[in-house]
Amino acid sequence: MSATAARPARPGGTERFARPLAAAFLVTAAADLTGLLAGAGTVHLVAKPLLMPLLAGYAALRGAPRPLVAALLLGWGGDVLLLAETDTSFLLGMACFAVGHVCYLTLFGRGRARAPLATGAGYVLALGLFLALILPDLPADLRLPLAGYSLLLTAVAWRSGVFGPYAAVGGALFLVSDALIATGVADWPQPPTPDFWVMLTYIAAQALLVFGALASTAKGAARG
Repeated sequence: MSATAARPARPGGTERFARPLAAAFLVTAAADLTGLLAGAGTVHLVAKPLLMPLLAGYAALRGAPRPLVAALLLGWGGDVLLLAETDTSFLLGMACFAVGHVCYLTLFGRGRARAPLATGAGYVLALGLFLALILPDLPADLRLPLAGYSLLLTAVAWRSGVFGPYAAVGGALFLVSDALIATGVADWPQPPTPDFWVMLTYIAAQALLVFGALASTAKGAARG
């Protein structure tokens, strides 16, 4: 059994602390999404920075591998930076998420399953089409960083499948969430309350990635 494998929580152990953090994460997520729908910007400013620390704390108490916790905390850094809504903070936030995606890829590299090549080919085709359409509408200084980031995120979406269907859906939703952000930067038509959809897909993505990773590593520990 590897030192980083998730250990099943023992009754009366860290599980009793993990569950309140999970509940707090769900309540905070609901508050954030409700605030976005209601146009209450202050609620979003307060709730968004709390989401990933709560999820990371929950994951850590459940014995999550370090790359998973690191990816979530880097997501927190990106979340905070993107609240500033400046070009510099956007690039720095993207950099935080990019390093977080490297952590995810490191984690997925430990999975015993293989990501289907057909799924990877589908993601590559979708990425190529998306970049061909959106790059001309982006500011020139964002084109190269966004193309590189999109390639990294697409790799995460594809590789997430090694941790099962929940993680695979999480990876796909992460891709959708960031695609919505990119279309907003490109001034493409947006759905009503676009920030709500960005956060809904992002929160679901991170939660499903955590759920899938914890379930997969727990199974590995049981077999080991």
